[in-house]
Amino acid sequence: MKRRKFIRNVSLGSIIGGLTGFDLIAGESFVRKADRFNLDYAPHFGMFQNHAGKDLVSQLDFMADQGFRSLEDNGMLGRPVEEQERIAKALERLQMTMGVFVVDGGDNWKISLTTGKEEFLENFINTCKKSVEVAKRVNAKWMTVVPGFYERNLPLGIQTGNVIEALKRGAEILEPHGLTMVLEPLSDTPELFLRNSDQSYAICKAVGSPACKILYDAYHMQRNEGNLIPNMEKCWDEIAYIQVGDNPGRKEPGTGEINYKNVFKFLAEKGFEGIVGMEHGNASSGIEGEKALIKAYREVDQFKI
Repeated sequence: MKRRKFIRNVSLGSIIGGLTGFDLIAGESFVRKADRFNLDYAPHFGMFQNHAGKDLVSQLDFMADQGFRSLEDNGMLGRPVEEQERIAKALERLQMTMGVFVVDGGDNWKISLTTGKEEFLENFINTCKKSVEVAKRVNAKWMTVVPGFYERNLPLGIQTGNVIEALKRGAEILEPHGLTMVLEPLSDTPELFLRNSDQSYAICKAVGSPACKILYDAYHMQRNEGNLIPNMEKCWDEIAYIQVGDNPGRKEPGTGEINYKNVFKFLAEKGFEGIVGMEHGNASSGIEGEKALIKAYREVDQFKI
């Protein structure tokens, strides 16, 4: 029997023996103390720092050790290059995938793309160009884009046209590199322009590029429109990325009203192999809260793709 097949077939407990969860066996597959989850859930930095400490690579080691396969880091664009490279090396060593980071052009950009003003458009374009370099550095494929606030002085159709034209310019930058910006409708404030899945769907269809898709965050969509599974089904061909958090409270599954067993069953039945970002906080503090969060995902992760 070949060594790689042997390692895959022998029980995890007999492999680990005296190893830590962070060791490599003869330079081959990373050994985890826990089985990988069925769906590709992505924690973020700080979620397990009571277990792993504040060092980012130590946190990645812990995530991988618990069976997580990906990472989200909204603030990756603003990290020093040396830190980005260190994170990228750890992700490669742990065989983890980089999830979304935010195409963040600063506070002014957050109210910009609806206006059609050239200064905001140029800021967005320049931030997209910078995001390409960061994506290459950390091996990322997806970047979150939020078009900004509703512009009260313009008709909704004009704002929509402005957003579509800006996103087309962004897609021209990202598409040649195989990168995708994912539009995220949000519920944080009614002042936001992009708030619903059907609105996001229409914009993606108008942009008409594989570099412009939907980030469907079930927490925000539960607050704004509900009817999660039917709405995901309607928008499915434009959804490239999923995020979750229970409502109310925006904590782990099982702490609110969303039936995540059914949501994840739907994703598994659709054959979804993308990332499910854990875009939420911990319901309880400390090590016990982190243990409870991991247990919550084990309880709802019952459906194989």
